[in-house]
Amino acid sequence: MKITHIEVWRIAMPFDAGRRNASPALSGDAYNAASPALAKMESLLLKLTTDSGLSGWGEAFGHLCNPASYAALAGSVGRYFLGAELDGQPAGIAALMTRAKQAFHGFGATGPMMYALSAADTALWDLSAKQAGQPLYRLLGAQRSTIEAYASLPSYDNDPSEVAWQAARAAKAGFRKIKLHETSPEAIRAARDALPSEVELMVDVNCPWTRKQAAQIVDELADTRLGWLEEPIWPPDDLEGLAGLRGKGTRIAAGENASGLNGLLTHLQSPAVDILQPSVAKIGGVSAMLEALGKAREAGVLAIPHCFYYGAGLCATAHLVATLGADILLELPFLEWRENLHPFLPVRPVVSLPDTPGLGFGPDDGMLEAWKVDHAVLC
Repeated sequence: MKITHIEVWRIAMPFDAGRRNASPALSGDAYNAASPALAKMESLLLKLTTDSGLSGWGEAFGHLCNPASYAALAGSVGRYFLGAELDGQPAGIAALMTRAKQAFHGFGATGPMMYALSAADTALWDLSAKQAGQPLYRLLGAQRSTIEAYASLPSYDNDPSEVAWQAARAAKAGFRKIKLHETSPEAIRAARDALPSEVELMVDVNCPWTRKQAAQIVDELADTRLGWLEEPIWPPDDLEGLAGLRGKGTRIAAGENASGLNGLLTHLQSPAVDILQPSVAKIGGVSAMLEALGKAREAGVLAIPHCFYYGAGLCATAHLVATLGADILLELPFLEWRENLHPFLPVRPVVSLPDTPGLGFGPDDGMLEAWKVDHAVLC
């Protein structure tokens, strides 16, 4: 097979976060996809088409950094893969991606260039599974086709009443595990009090605290029995600080913002975390995820993929979760979409993976056009 046609789609789809009162910040800038300032979420999609007629999809991380990731895919990274010869085998994907990373190594181990390469790698795996006539999870050796999801709530501005109501809403929808994006102990405690005891509560605080502040808040929240506390310390690569929080009664999770695959693996070597969180659209696609998950197993560290996406990155993560134990759940943004981009949506606690070859991701061209921000074609 040869890649003969490449399309890059940057889309922004409106969603409803279920807020009881409209946020006055909806028109403002936001630099985190869970922010209450957002009324739309972006997705940066890559489509690789071959001379055999098969197409593979990938997704690059970006959200509000998408203009830079888009420029990489629509420019040098896309041109690198245009005309590439493929054999559809995992070893062939590995060889091509190694050459690509070597070609672009001067631009850093993370950031828009690596995000773009992540999309390309995932699209190659989609093509490989389609050529093999298997869903990706089967190609990867998974035996289960049904996985459970946990609800990953956006931020509700640390409003205890609203956070409690939203957490209860997610529990009523059938989710047995729920993650907040709040930083206030009062809001976190309000959610815990609103939930049945059997529902597990996790919190992602997005790197806000010093070591001392984090230690104080971990102690303060000890009685809330959090399933984990995610990225509590600034900067995110303060591995010594993360390691210092372990053993205080709350599991520490991190890795989403590691500097590429090697940066992620240093979390295992420190050891800095109880739970490692690789992200398919950030660290190098499916190939890097498989390596990270394997290294975590060898180190005896629990790995639970990060996934605040709704496009091909969500689909790829779902297939990867199927290769893990039944206790590993898929992170699913707890949002209601005006239109469902693909069959994995709408949000629900149990996800049945498609039995069609590849990722099972095939958005309608009309929907892509309707929510388009940018579109590039290379051929």
